[in-house]
Amino acid sequence: MSPAEPTSRSWVVPLSWAAVLLDGFDLVVLGVVVPVLLADHVWGMTPGTVAVASTFGLVGMTIGAMAIGTITDVIGRRKALIWAVISFSVFTALCAVAPSAFAFGLLRFLAGLGLGGCLPTAITLVTEYSRKGRNNSAATTVMTGYHVGAVLTALLGIVLIPHFGWRAMFLAGALPALVLVPLMLKYLPESMAFSPTKAPAWAGRDALAGLFHGGLARSTVAFWVTSFMGLLLVYGLNTWLPQIMRVAGYPLGAALGLLLTLNLGGIAGLLVAGYVADKLGVRRVAIGWFVAAAVFLALLSVRLPAFGLYPAVFLTGCFVFSAQVLVYAYVSRAYGDANRATGLGWTAGVGRIGAICGPPLGRVGS
Repeated sequence: MSPAEPTSRSWVVPLSWAAVLLDGFDLVVLGVVVPVLLADHVWGMTPGTVAVASTFGLVGMTIGAMAIGTITDVIGRRKALIWAVISFSVFTALCAVAPSAFAFGLLRFLAGLGLGGCLPTAITLVTEYSRKGRNNSAATTVMTGYHVGAVLTALLGIVLIPHFGWRAMFLAGALPALVLVPLMLKYLPESMAFSPTKAPAWAGRDALAGLFHGGLARSTVAFWVTSFMGLLLVYGLNTWLPQIMRVAGYPLGAALGLLLTLNLGGIAGLLVAGYVADKLGVRRVAIGWFVAAAVFLALLSVRLPAFGLYPAVFLTGCFVFSAQVLVYAYVSRAYGDANRATGLGWTAGVGRIGAICGPPLGRVGS
């Protein structure tokens, strides 16, 4: 089947969305199991060792995003996305049988290598199949999978952990690949914008160098800085919000409920942000969204009554998460077909460095 055929095209968004959902799982899963790991003194873990384990995974995601993003412009979007999903799922399943804190951190690193490539590759593929004038909403729509994955993970934590323990969460995170990978092998098309004949001219270092040519250098640096700050906030909030609420006196169920609320806000924000960006322009809307995110983050520093806490957390998620995705939408329009995935991969990869800084800076508890 030709990648341009309608039947094949119709699978691009749902399969890419499902791949990004796995990124959403990984975003939240450590935050969901942290209270249990600390309360049960699993492997003698402390907030410090939790931060190290989180960092291991994020370092892997950083390397994976940069490397696979660049490789995608050489071998194609389809192969890169399928292998990213397979590797992430295998190493996530192995986390469930980790015998020590070191092994757990190492497996998180290896899973991160694959997972890091999912997001830039999926956004690249969806953007290249989107209709003219719908690039921003296409990117934000597929990124709702990121937060649906986070929401489902928070719900799974409430259901699974009391009955099956924290290890069940990592098995649950690997299971979707049993369905997703066969579907991708059968139905996922290669991007119409990708041509193997272009690869030698942009392979390896040349793909990265292209991000700084043709007047793109200033934009590239701005994308990297913005992504760094955005993911610092996203990962700091998702890793430590449950523990912050526990320290504040909320039970585990309520703490996970706020994590759920945060990511529901992320989904709502994405649906609105993409539509608004298509109408008003992605640059203007991205700036406005980051300003609003700063306002609501400041509001969370004030002790709020219960009736005000949930709306504040919801709106924080709405603006913080969708502001970050608008950066990806902007990046996908700034670069051409030959190095779009490289641009997205390196923007996401530099952002992951911000994500690495988020959990240690937000460390809570003892």
